[in-house]
Amino acid sequence: MTAEFDAGFGSTRPNPGRFIAVGILATAIDVGLAVGLSPTVGRLLADLVALFVAAVVARYLHARVTLRGDDLDRWIRQPPVFFTAAFIAGLIDLAVFVGVTSLGDWVAKLAAVAAAAVVRSVFHRSVLFRHVRREQGSRIDRPPPAGAARLTVVIPAFKEERRISETVTRVRSDLAVYHGEGDLEIVVVDDGSNDATAHVAREAGADQVIVLPENRGKGAAVRAGVAAATGRTIAFTDADLAYAPDQLVAFADAVESGYDVVIGNRHHEDTETLRGTSALRSFGSRVVNMATNLLLLGNYRDTQCGCKAFRADVAKIVFGVGRVDGFAFDIEILHLVERYGFTLRELPVEVVNSETSTVSAVRDGLTVFGDILRVRWAGRHGHYPSLAADALPSGALPTRPVDDQLPGGK
Repeated sequence: MTAEFDAGFGSTRPNPGRFIAVGILATAIDVGLAVGLSPTVGRLLADLVALFVAAVVARYLHARVTLRGDDLDRWIRQPPVFFTAAFIAGLIDLAVFVGVTSLGDWVAKLAAVAAAAVVRSVFHRSVLFRHVRREQGSRIDRPPPAGAARLTVVIPAFKEERRISETVTRVRSDLAVYHGEGDLEIVVVDDGSNDATAHVAREAGADQVIVLPENRGKGAAVRAGVAAATGRTIAFTDADLAYAPDQLVAFADAVESGYDVVIGNRHHEDTETLRGTSALRSFGSRVVNMATNLLLLGNYRDTQCGCKAFRADVAKIVFGVGRVDGFAFDIEILHLVERYGFTLRELPVEVVNSETSTVSAVRDGLTVFGDILRVRWAGRHGHYPSLAADALPSGALPTRPVDDQLPGGK
């Protein structure tokens, strides 16, 4: 898989240095013209001229220099969107520069530029929210991926010797619809436990038991399970079975119908919570989702639901380049799903929250925030490779990936 990515790495990614340079140049033109002309023609006319010239220069340079030969930037390639954003931001700029008469030209113009930049970024993200979800919501008709089993269920486990046997048995029982020989594969990943988790899982009949030499985190465990999976659809769920295994039938059916990724949504109107969680954990989950919207453009209501399913080839791609080992691995995976343009569907779930969860709302919450920042940094600096043309041997690649270079300037 690494070789497939290396062929396309960096070949179409915009140069962040050029992006910043163009933004600085356009802003310098805007500020210079507005401040330079205002003593002669007045602030209103000076700002109109400055905004027009700066917008034209930014549009030209972004298309010809920053993003030449690249299809990542959705608004640069859509002039109506670009100039609508420029027009709205320009009105804000004018209002501040012309209206704040108590400040000098330089201070007033810099304040106007800052206000306009915020408005422009909000506008771009609101457009991209709709654009991304519209593209993700369309199924792709292509042949199924290769795989010996119809469905693989990956179960990450850490110090689960007391209940892993019951978990494996129930997964097998609840998914009896996959009754054909080899239809169902159960992969338990022991995340460096110092108890008999792995031994008990084997005795319970898990098809594969993978033992990590040390405790690395849920993300690392799921990643190891996905790498070893042989199913054409790959799902994962938690060892505490907070989500009844039979729900995975609907998830797998949605994948087989043409979606690349299917995720559970605990906040869906049809979701049923049979046993609630603490107020602190519930609040923390919603705060994490809000913070994640700074990174993800799909505006997902629940990124941390422990019930997800993927086409096997898509799973191998996104987990193959993932690097987050902890609980924020879900966020990174959804970032990669957006980035590579894969389709996605959200489904309601039935939740029975565990009374013995090992999750710490405060400690793990802080770790998640740190990982969100690291994922954002990695995306901005080109650390996630581009997809090669033949990365999905079972069919054509999605139309285009998502750009993560949100404009801060012009």
